[in-house]
Amino acid sequence: MNEMKQAAVIVVNWNSGNDLLKCLSALKNQTRLPKQIIVVDNASSDDSLKGIEEKFQHVELIRLDTNTGFSHANNLGVKKVRDCDWIAFLNPDAFAEPDWLKNLLGATGQNPECAFFGSHMRRHGTLDELDGTGDIYHVSGLAWRRDHGLSASATKRASGVVFSACAAAAMIRKDVFLEVGGFDENFNSYFEDVDLGFRIRLLGHRCFYVADAVVTHVGSGSTHRYSDYAVYHGNRNLVWAYVKNMPGILIWVYLPQHLLVNVAALIWFTLKGKGCAIFRAKIDALKGLPGVFAQRKTIQRTRKVSTREIKRAMTKGWFLPYSKNKRAI
Repeated sequence: MNEMKQAAVIVVNWNSGNDLLKCLSALKNQTRLPKQIIVVDNASSDDSLKGIEEKFQHVELIRLDTNTGFSHANNLGVKKVRDCDWIAFLNPDAFAEPDWLKNLLGATGQNPECAFFGSHMRRHGTLDELDGTGDIYHVSGLAWRRDHGLSASATKRASGVVFSACAAAAMIRKDVFLEVGGFDENFNSYFEDVDLGFRIRLLGHRCFYVADAVVTHVGSGSTHRYSDYAVYHGNRNLVWAYVKNMPGILIWVYLPQHLLVNVAALIWFTLKGKGCAIFRAKIDALKGLPGVFAQRKTIQRTRKVSTREIKRAMTKGWFLPYSKNKRAI
């Protein structure tokens, strides 16, 4: 049955240099080849596309005139997918092991209640460091990559349900992706995968971490973690994801923790020399709330799972967001 399932892989590129070539080479060597590989280029100004069409004639290349952002580019790529039930998203700085797609597709048959599948991500350029084993969502609205920075040999994670998957290397059922409306293009980049995972959960689907679907990930290949771009989008979108998706009374129960996380971010990033970016992020988050509340009405009206079930899926603890053994997304 799994052999009959077809998957398309979408790679969104922006000034990825030689990483894109390495990413596509790894896809070419998969033991289970994708039916389609679509590269959406967000108006790169480097040489990352040089020779791609000649070296990878099976790759469908979409060149955009402007950088439309990660979310829009992926949504555009999905529209070009033909005759595939599954869509895999792969960053150009994520290099898939040969059995990556095979093992993701294999997990779908064993976990039919799940619609979103995440990878085992190792940190590229290190001998024994994890980049992540699924995404955690805290009741405060903060999210982070589980096991980021820990020793791979000392951290044994079995495959299992997680809150969400990092879109640097993940796979989703196409019909579910379309049902929830795809990535929120207002987010542009950062937190868009957590928001997607949350909306999927609200419709009764789950996300599954696949321990043997392995990629090595450079991380922040196009935008640095502490760049103004990353600080702004990550911290603006954190607020929007919380307001849109937190069900019922929980949005008020956990509002004090949400406010505390935002105040802490203002202080932390100001001390890091990113005061302009972080204050602009929070101001723009507030300005955008009318539109976000409009989205919330639709999302909560179509919710199919109980508040209790969503509460169980989230991580709790007042002080957990401030511990050092985690990474905010």
